[in-house]
Amino acid sequence: MASTDFGRTVRRWRDRVAPAAAGLPSGGHRRAPGLRREELAMLAGISVDYVTRLEQGRAENPSEQVVEALGRALRVSPAEREHLFHTAGLVPPGRGKVPAYIAPSVHRMLDRLTGTPVAVSDASWTLLLTNPLYTALMGERHGRERNGAWRAFLGSSDRVRHTPESRRALEAAVTADLRAAASRYPADQRLRQLIADLRANSARFAELWDSGAVGHHEASRKTIDHPQVGPLTLDCDVLTVAGTDLRIMIYTAEPDTDDAERLDLLAVLGPQPLIEEDQSAPAPAPASAPEANSGDLSAPSG
Repeated sequence: MASTDFGRTVRRWRDRVAPAAAGLPSGGHRRAPGLRREELAMLAGISVDYVTRLEQGRAENPSEQVVEALGRALRVSPAEREHLFHTAGLVPPGRGKVPAYIAPSVHRMLDRLTGTPVAVSDASWTLLLTNPLYTALMGERHGRERNGAWRAFLGSSDRVRHTPESRRALEAAVTADLRAAASRYPADQRLRQLIADLRANSARFAELWDSGAVGHHEASRKTIDHPQVGPLTLDCDVLTVAGTDLRIMIYTAEPDTDDAERLDLLAVLGPQPLIEEDQSAPAPAPASAPEANSGDLSAPSG
């Protein structure tokens, strides 16, 4: 019964979200005024097939992460978020866990910054929300690649250029962020598991963690090597939403430059389509890869 109620709730609330309000094109013939299944799947970072099975009650026991991601994509209120967790048979995350709720005001900000790549991450640098231009700039991120700390130490690929100095600064700052988050949110099991896995799989992270290394993030300029439009050098600023520990990463180009022109072109091209994967956990965010020629980095790439 819980799975059926959850699916019906998701289906009903999907019709409430206008595509334009979610930063998506609203033209063309639509059978319903709200989001299509594939649009909800893209916004939540899960597969269309999984969304279909959830709505039809054929997929049971969605994870806390999936419910949270669907709630963000559906732009639910705090009370609706709690209801969504209950219909999934879950207890809403409480105190001591990394906050993942995104207020409507933050959603509206991303909606209005259509010509600027913007991403929202939580206190552990797990990507929660992006606008289409950010996804076009950095590409889709799935699984553990959604987490900036994981990418910084164990990531597979990245479009941001790195220098040895900027990488060392990034690693120290990310480690310090995780230490602070672990102190503020001691009941967060996913955060504890992330730290344990990083210590087990990255000698560099283990060294920094055990030594108590400190670092901090600063505004920076990053060079992103994009496969379609070429290199873009952009300013990267990280803002924090008061009282939530959410981090908003904003990329801007200097006016009247080749970088600004390439960013405008990227806005026209949009995110490149991917082959659909059947996965039950959310997906998009920054990565870290081997060094390139230049590009200052003081916050997780992406």
